[in-house]
Amino acid sequence: MKVFEKNSNIFRLLSESVSEGILVVNDKQFIVAANGSAHSMFGYDEDELIGKPLDVLIPSNYRKAHSGHFESFKNGAEKRQMGHGRNLFGCRKNGEEFPVEAGLNPLKLYDNTYIMALVTDITERKKAEEELSHWFQIFNESLNEIYVFDATTFKFINVNYGAQVNIGYNLEELQNLTPADIKPHFSKASFQELLETHFKGTNPKMEFETEHQRKDGSTYPVEVHLQLSYIGIRKVYVAIILDITERKSYTENLEKTVAQRTEQLQKALSAEKELNELKTKFLSLVSHEFKTPLSSILTSTTLLTKYTKTEQQAKRDKHLNTIKSKVKYLDNILNDFLSVERLESGKVKYNYSTFPLSKVVNEVVYDSNMLLKEGQRILYPQDIDDIILEFDEKILELALSNLVHNAIKYSPENKIIAIRVTNQKEFIFINIIDQGIGIPEPEQKFIFERYFRAGNALLTQGTGIGLNIAKRHLEDLGGDITFTSNENEGTEFKIKVPMQPLKSE
Repeated sequence: MKVFEKNSNIFRLLSESVSEGILVVNDKQFIVAANGSAHSMFGYDEDELIGKPLDVLIPSNYRKAHSGHFESFKNGAEKRQMGHGRNLFGCRKNGEEFPVEAGLNPLKLYDNTYIMALVTDITERKKAEEELSHWFQIFNESLNEIYVFDATTFKFINVNYGAQVNIGYNLEELQNLTPADIKPHFSKASFQELLETHFKGTNPKMEFETEHQRKDGSTYPVEVHLQLSYIGIRKVYVAIILDITERKSYTENLEKTVAQRTEQLQKALSAEKELNELKTKFLSLVSHEFKTPLSSILTSTTLLTKYTKTEQQAKRDKHLNTIKSKVKYLDNILNDFLSVERLESGKVKYNYSTFPLSKVVNEVVYDSNMLLKEGQRILYPQDIDDIILEFDEKILELALSNLVHNAIKYSPENKIIAIRVTNQKEFIFINIIDQGIGIPEPEQKFIFERYFRAGNALLTQGTGIGLNIAKRHLEDLGGDITFTSNENEGTEFKIKVPMQPLKSE
């Protein structure tokens, strides 16, 4: 047809004025006309496509299906987009395939039917679509929460799937909400003020920690990374949210662990300090308590050598008694140290026996009378002859002796030390009451600690071990020692003794 010839002004004007490729095909599917854009698009020289079958522009694996589509379209004879809903591809002269979009138009000229195709190379568009699809997939499948909201209305525009799952709202619900609706500690006004104040500067990003509130009302800690951005000309904020529940939990547990370890270390250091102090006290005690009696023994031994005459026996006896007394004192100290060692190592073996209370009291009072100062007296307890105990007799004697001897030692001359016994069925109570120097109130809480000696007793001989040992033995056997005291008025110690042996668990 002359209308499609190169020199036809009508076709040339119409076809060369558009950037898309124009192809005109007859009913035999041969190309009868093509504009410059079509030749360029498919890689052919000027007019090279004229007279070629349309199949040369179609990839080989699409040609069979294309022929059927062409006949169907020709018979339908109506305008439409070719390959609607399918991906279309063209084939260049060099065999390269590329995506196209084609609009088909039927033509009737001089009783002949033609198809005009308007072809567009959509390679760049496809790349952009694939890239956009790729980024959208990343956006939607991210395990972190991603929110996009309008910078003016603060309404959510888009929210990824991970955020929808964690927050409990679907996208439609979220698009009617603002960030203030999921942040329990922010109002819309305060949140907007915070953002506007921050983004007035040059920093395009903002990071902070807060809490999010789910649809069910539960909350969880989050770290917010917020950035100002644009969708076209629309100003938006993009928020990437990290759920830091596990991190917070780990941090809290770590802090608790550190606190516990610190406390344990402090206790260990305190225990070590206390141990060092005990060692220092022990060395000082040994130095003092052993030196004094040893000096007396040495002095008495030296003096004994000077009394060689028969008539000087009384003087020799005096010094011999001094030596015996000091040796016994040293022996008692060593026994106290051994008792401490046995208590610490758990090597103490208690021996229960049945005995009258009066037997122990009589022995303690008899020995104590030897220690009385000028004018001191011990008041013996009444009505104890019928009290029979099943207990460790040596432990009771040790505790009672310690308390009676202390009462004598810390009481002045001409004072009374009273022993009273109370029978209360399951227990008996033995009270030792003195009128001595008493224990200063601030120091009373330390009185049963090993090596402790009250400030007003430091000049009096003693180890500070006896009370500790006595109390621990009695506690092991189901008993106890307690006391009340007023400084410069006196002290009352109370021994609690069970009538029957302590039952083992």
